[in-house]
Amino acid sequence: MNLKNVALLAGFFFATLAIFTQGVLPMLEPQSRQIKITKVVRTDLGELKWMEHEATDYSKSEQLGREVYIREGCWYCHSQYVRPVTGETRRWGPVTQAGEYAFDIPHLFSTRRIGPDLSRVGLKYSDEWHLAHFWDPRMLVPDSIMPRFAKLFKGPYEAKLVEDSDGNRTLDKDANTGNIFDFTSEEKILITPNEDGLVFVADQGKYPIIHTPNEEFTGDTVSVVSESEELKGLVDYLQKLGTNRGKWRDRFEPQLVEASMVSIPRSEEWIDYGKEVYARRCEGCHGVTGNGNGPAATFMYDSRPRNFNAGVFKFRLTPSGSLPQDGDLWRTVTRGIRGSAMPSWHMLPDKVRIAVIQYIKYELAVDRSDPEAPYRYFVEEPAEAPMYIGLAPPPSEEIVVHGKEVWQQAKCWECHGNTGKGDGEKAAGLEDDFGYPIRPADLTSGQFKSGPSVKDIFRTVTTGLSGTPMPSYGDAFSEEDRWALAYFVVSLSAFIDPLTGEPLSISLEDRTNLNDTSLKAHSSSLAYKRKSFLGLVGEYAGEAWAERKGIEILEPLNK
Repeated sequence: MNLKNVALLAGFFFATLAIFTQGVLPMLEPQSRQIKITKVVRTDLGELKWMEHEATDYSKSEQLGREVYIREGCWYCHSQYVRPVTGETRRWGPVTQAGEYAFDIPHLFSTRRIGPDLSRVGLKYSDEWHLAHFWDPRMLVPDSIMPRFAKLFKGPYEAKLVEDSDGNRTLDKDANTGNIFDFTSEEKILITPNEDGLVFVADQGKYPIIHTPNEEFTGDTVSVVSESEELKGLVDYLQKLGTNRGKWRDRFEPQLVEASMVSIPRSEEWIDYGKEVYARRCEGCHGVTGNGNGPAATFMYDSRPRNFNAGVFKFRLTPSGSLPQDGDLWRTVTRGIRGSAMPSWHMLPDKVRIAVIQYIKYELAVDRSDPEAPYRYFVEEPAEAPMYIGLAPPPSEEIVVHGKEVWQQAKCWECHGNTGKGDGEKAAGLEDDFGYPIRPADLTSGQFKSGPSVKDIFRTVTTGLSGTPMPSYGDAFSEEDRWALAYFVVSLSAFIDPLTGEPLSISLEDRTNLNDTSLKAHSSSLAYKRKSFLGLVGEYAGEAWAERKGIEILEPLNK
């Protein structure tokens, strides 16, 4: 056989193979139309487990946002696909599954990554972060090449500041402000312009009060912007991406780092480097001086950036009233703060995180009200030793029941509500140390700012959250009671969709099996397989996406 014949046969073979794999095989195995995925759920006992479930379609608002995403060409630069290689999964999260694209017509896989991959962006940032990012990406990422999408906002409308009959600074009523605010309403909305006088208004139809507790803005004219329907849809669409996989981020290793008694010696060289890092990564929200009023801060209506100048930090392992250890700051910077605009910075090198912590401690956490004698909190008030938190007791129905009793005794319901949705009788009047309204956490969402584990909740219950109405219960309740309360708190988000807050469709039988503590569905490849998929109860879905049917049947749990 000569070379010509070999080439002809090889060409025919590969052409036939291409037709089979791209034409015949998809008809035999229409994976693109399946809705099966694996997702992480929290059980009634507070455990996080993988299980097989179904992807859900887009809501009306999310579908509108997807259309805007396509129209504006976002998919030119952003891919939506996590490949099954180590670097991808460490950076973005779980490997992509076919069922995630069941409702995407056309699909938006894309191949270019001029911008970051967005397949796992849902709930990574708050809505506030996305709003600031669309207004001007360089407020958050100075070296970003993404264009502004200011045209998706309503406004800006110029408005003068005036004083009302009660002595409050408010906005002058005109045709534009009259459409955004109700100047006759008894309900007030506090708005804080950034240093450039930009004001974002999230909650329309209320009476506006200019709130500048730290003289964040001293001008007499502001520019007002608000959210359009298309912009809301676009943010909703982004928040949807990846959330079909449930609470996977609560099991994402880079965001579960622990640190306590970490000691980083003060270094002027590292402080100088930290200033560079801060200017690039943090200044947009926290401001040049660290006063919490950077250019993007006005968009953060629900969770204001931390004012470092006050020397008050929420998340720490040190006793109530103490400053945090370096390990506490390291944990917060690395993990981020779920549900807020503070993202996880786990992808940054260690030296970068060390440097920015040095800069925050020694240059920003300083009271400069007396220029002649600045008060450096971390110098004058060294952090106390961190508390030791041992291993959590094993989950059980009894500990959750006891936790509910502690919940009642501690009167957690007064703020968080009887069901934990943050709608308690005292919720409406709560404020932080700077007079901003602060809503109690909706514990049913599972978006725990201090961290997703029972140990994280135990830490918060024990230390409280400085600068907020959340007190410390370290002295009020025993360690046993606090562990029980922590288990009850995490159980409030059991079998609930983290995006919609709605209960997941799971049979009582499957729910019972998932609540079995002997079931260790700790990875996607060992996800619990529901009866509706196999006709059997309590089996695992083995290497689900490596084999043709995606199923490896192990011994039933209830044999």
